[in-house]
Amino acid sequence: MKNRNRLSEETSPYLLQHATNPVDWYAWKPEAFEKAKAEDKPILVSIGYSTCHWCHVMERESFESEEIAAYMNEHFVNIKVDREERPDVDHIYMEACQALSGSGGWPLNCFLTPDGRPFYAGTYFPPKQAYNRPSWLQLLHNISKAYQTKRDVVEEQAERLLSHIRKADEALVRDAITDTSAETYFSTQYLQQLFKRAEERFDAEEGGFGGAPKFPGSMSIHYLLDYSVLNDSPAAREHALFSLDKMIMGGIYDQIGGGFARYATDREWLVPHFEKMLYDNALLVSVLSQAYKLTGFPRYEATIVETLDFIEREMTSPEGGIYSALDADSEGVEGKFYVWNKLEVEDVLGPQADWFCAFYDVTNDGNWEGHNILRRQAWLEDFAEVQGLDLAELRAALPGLKATLLEHRGQRIRPGLDDKILLPWNALQCSAYAHAFQALQKPEYGKRAVELAEFMLTKFRKEEEGLALLHTYKEGQAQYDAFLEDYALLIDALLAVYSINWDTQWIDKAAAYTDYVLDHFLDPEKRLFYVTSAEQKDIVMRRKDLYDSATPSGNSTMVGNLQQLGLLLDRADYRDLAVEMLLTMGKTMSRYPVSFARWVSCVLRQVHPPQEVAVVGPQAGALAQQINALFVPGMVVMASEEGNENYPLLAGKNGNSEPLIYVCRAYSCQRPVDTIDAFKAQLDTGI
Repeated sequence: MKNRNRLSEETSPYLLQHATNPVDWYAWKPEAFEKAKAEDKPILVSIGYSTCHWCHVMERESFESEEIAAYMNEHFVNIKVDREERPDVDHIYMEACQALSGSGGWPLNCFLTPDGRPFYAGTYFPPKQAYNRPSWLQLLHNISKAYQTKRDVVEEQAERLLSHIRKADEALVRDAITDTSAETYFSTQYLQQLFKRAEERFDAEEGGFGGAPKFPGSMSIHYLLDYSVLNDSPAAREHALFSLDKMIMGGIYDQIGGGFARYATDREWLVPHFEKMLYDNALLVSVLSQAYKLTGFPRYEATIVETLDFIEREMTSPEGGIYSALDADSEGVEGKFYVWNKLEVEDVLGPQADWFCAFYDVTNDGNWEGHNILRRQAWLEDFAEVQGLDLAELRAALPGLKATLLEHRGQRIRPGLDDKILLPWNALQCSAYAHAFQALQKPEYGKRAVELAEFMLTKFRKEEEGLALLHTYKEGQAQYDAFLEDYALLIDALLAVYSINWDTQWIDKAAAYTDYVLDHFLDPEKRLFYVTSAEQKDIVMRRKDLYDSATPSGNSTMVGNLQQLGLLLDRADYRDLAVEMLLTMGKTMSRYPVSFARWVSCVLRQVHPPQEVAVVGPQAGALAQQINALFVPGMVVMASEEGNENYPLLAGKNGNSEPLIYVCRAYSCQRPVDTIDAFKAQLDTGI
């Protein structure tokens, strides 16, 4: 059979993995829908991503089968979608799958009418009937027959599912319409209520939230750190730091090469799902930077440095953008690249292997399926004391031993690399570099943040003129209109980059993109933002993404952007919209604070107005960097050699022969001071 597969023209590694399938795959492009309408065929849209294990399995079992492909090509128009390239498509059809089956996942296989309405959906289907599921070919026969002989049933099902999806977003905000009192939701009592509800999810024995599988929960930890200071909560601080410590010690953290895996399959953080995603590492670097500011603990600095070294070494493109992910599998075996046996470690490290193996829980029998996942069960100081070893000698030897094992591991067959460059994940990494620069004061991190910001503003532009952006980039080609999260996270990154070199162009660009988002994404009635712009016409409906799940939602990120820019530019319209959005989500947040962690952090800033700090005078930027190295939740800092009437925080302020620090709230400032100690004395946050 001649292969008419069109995916070889795409840039997504996931789509390219399917480019040699005998299935006549289309990308999510107009020609697929035109063909379905012209031939009156149902559409199969199959959604996954490059590091998805069961996506690979279904490809091997079904999509590489000539028999199955022939049936698919005759009876369906087949579309392959990378969920990371088209999250809007994934959101819509995942909702359909969950409505039909009560669960979801990837691969996601959804059957549509030619105009894009879903009428059936499921996840993995085996090549032969098994696991209480029909075979893939049986399902295809049934769907095709139903479409041809029971069109009225198909149409009814499609309308019912579409109606369900339309209502899904509204379910999160419906109850809030009846009570939008600022006194109710912007109070210390409400904050305490949110914390108590979040506390119910604490795993006090192993850290994190809930049981297995266990995800990092970076945004919730970030919220707890802020809450611990603003509401004087030792319990919040303790659980946030305890959770970070358990992850750093566990197998979810790559003890040799740095960087975190996607999640742990067990409660104790030992066994990761070995894929490494850019967004997880970016979010964890940001929250570790806050933890370091708060505590000064060397272990947080070391983890930040090792993780950013991993990003530079294994995830950074020659152009300076950051790749998306590393696969869990190597040679078709999950985790093979990362695990060890004791004999191998002894052979590589020689005489020092004994204490190294004891420190990292390496045994003859292994700690996972006969293999060893490196983890720490104690900090080096405690280990040295218990073992009666010289701490200084261990501390001096450890980096070299790890480097030796890393070099040895590098000779193995590496996991697959998803080398597409996504705008929102690069924006998260840009913010991570900026936060690491603030915390550790390492110039190279500030330099990388600025370079990455410039890369995004250049490579993702849709046109030479205008602000419109695209979502994904690879090898000189960007495509797919950018989504709300692209713009929201970019704005957040631009504001973070301002604090590196104090160039107000970054604030101006952030404001321009904020106005663009207001013009193209805002629902004027509900006062929340759609995932897609008004100009995007290739989906069956516009949806709103409200959950802070693996990554922050575009809506909650926009609330934070509006709050920051409202202060920096004295834009009452920005501040008012942020308040409206928080009030709309107030009741939902009170029920599920861990699922809306960035929203809750924005409520903290509403109840505890941020410190507004202006540093003006010679060498103002250097002094402002020292201020940014402190942990002051929500603080907004501007720095300039002289006053600037274009920015309210800098207007009417001057320095002396030394820079002066102005501490303000609601543009009401205390007397200026000229030292960090005097600055601290003016704060009421307890640092």
